Amino acid sequence: MRRWLTRPSRVPRAPRALLATVLGALAITGLAAPSSPGQPTAGASGASTRAVTPGDSLNGANAPSKSPLPPGPGDPVARFPSSPALVAEGYNLYENGCSSCHGIALHGTPGVAPSLIGVGAGPVDFYLSTGRMPLDNPRDEPLRNTPLYSRTQIDAIIAYVTRFGGPPAPTADPSKGTLALGLHEYTLNCAGCHQSVARGGLTLGAVVPNLDEATSQQIAEAVRMGPYLMPHFGAQQIDQRELDSIARYVLWTRHPDNAGGWGIYNIGPIPEGMVAWFIGLAALVIVARLIGERTA
Repeated sequence: MRRWLTRPSRVPRAPRALLATVLGALAITGLAAPSSPGQPTAGASGASTRAVTPGDSLNGANAPSKSPLPPGPGDPVARFPSSPALVAEGYNLYENGCSSCHGIALHGTPGVAPSLIGVGAGPVDFYLSTGRMPLDNPRDEPLRNTPLYSRTQIDAIIAYVTRFGGPPAPTADPSKGTLALGLHEYTLNCAGCHQSVARGGLTLGAVVPNLDEATSQQIAEAVRMGPYLMPHFGAQQIDQRELDSIARYVLWTRHPDNAGGWGIYNIGPIPEGMVAWFIGLAALVIVARLIGERTA
């Protein structure tokens, strides 16, 4: 190996210079080429064209206390069980696990937790089923965790909170959506933060979660309510067919078709570019040695 690295080149200087120029041009062209159709990037997607509208800022309408938007007229809704016994159980669970922040009468605590009057079933189901609530510190960002409550207990808290009004919970049926439309709508509205194949990321003041564990129901609830700093989208922005399609696409991203080759966990163009640079630099060192000559 040492002998191979130190021996003089047998290729004349002019062909070596031409080969180096051609290889350099090919390397620059390859690194600058757009990603494959199977891995769309958010930069060219125009994700902000519909994701942010007047009133969809991080303050006011889209602050953590913003109200959930209802399903569109005639859209399907999720049904949760309710009975006097379930409401009574929900009251006890709420008093023990929620009232210290959200208040005894669901009025909330200014600067700590929003009111739950009129939120309906969707936000309650989303935050409890994803383990984002209850929080040890109410000023922390709610992140996905192991749910503290069982499904029956969650239904009980939903039954209690919905007695104070609010819209029905939305739902999504991936089988009624299309993958092509889901890719289009997700890229337009979601990829700017959640990344093109739903691996999450970072944004100003928040961690953007990956969607590997999100169910179609939780996706629908998140779209209509906009948890934490996420914008919320009404039926005028994302209709039911588009919502079904987004859910279908998000579920598809768990096993994407890496048409461009090595997926590298599908975390986007930046790490893919870094890997390309490392491989390219190593290849250039080898080529430089093959066509170069020692002068010392």
